[in-house]
Amino acid sequence: MTDATASPDPDDTTDALEDDLDNDLALALELADLADRAAMERFRAVDLRVDTKPDRTFVTEADLAVERAVRDLLAERRPADGVLGEEYGTQGSGARQWIVDPIDGTSNFLRGVPVWGALIALTVDGAPVVGVASMPALGRRWWGALGLGAFTTDLPGAEPRAIRVSQVGDLADASLSFQSIAQWRDAGRLEDLLALGERVWRDRAYGDLWSYCMLAEGLVDIVAEFDLKPWDIAAAVPIVEAAGGRVTSAAGAALGDGSVLATNGPLHEAVLDVLGRDAASVD
Repeated sequence: MTDATASPDPDDTTDALEDDLDNDLALALELADLADRAAMERFRAVDLRVDTKPDRTFVTEADLAVERAVRDLLAERRPADGVLGEEYGTQGSGARQWIVDPIDGTSNFLRGVPVWGALIALTVDGAPVVGVASMPALGRRWWGALGLGAFTTDLPGAEPRAIRVSQVGDLADASLSFQSIAQWRDAGRLEDLLALGERVWRDRAYGDLWSYCMLAEGLVDIVAEFDLKPWDIAAAVPIVEAAGGRVTSAAGAALGDGSVLATNGPLHEAVLDVLGRDAASVD
């Protein structure tokens, strides 16, 4: 007879969690399929409707359509879970929350530049545990989950392959990606960007979700940004961390002040030394 008062085997608990996350990851990939189809229907459409939100950022009819489609499927498959989306806000509450950026890189989308995509994450008690980044105009997708590893596909329908961050250990050999000079300037951190740029091998503003995907794949080594919202970064965290990387704020603390420093791990402390660990938080 089993002792009902015995503590659960930690290995059994871990296995159960990974089984649950495997099911959640499968759903996240299905949501990404749905998002890809909805967005591609309007990509480069000559009659695409574009509006300006109160914060002066753009929103297209495709952003709205993608998020509605994702929310509808989540309501069917995970009715007890909460949802936070860029366009329609927060719905529901509880420990589990899906975070959705229907089109990360809207400015690229509306100009016809193919560097954009859906970001879909699941958080549990506020911690991102599942993430999918899908860029259908490039035919690429990346995903990761706690304890399950990180993967990508190079072509639609291709076999997934596991990905890992680089092992570059010296800033002089590192590749840095960021969003824009204006973003660092507006955060009052332009001098920090210039200082970091002087220390690394090369710097490029790949921007948006692509920076984090390339970091997870070992193609760049450092990504740093400011003024991010939860939907901008939630999906990237499990992908980068499952690939062996590290994600903190720009001051080395937990995420939450709008700044992000993501690295391959070995470079993280050196980058924090350049940026200043006691730098002021960004609102």
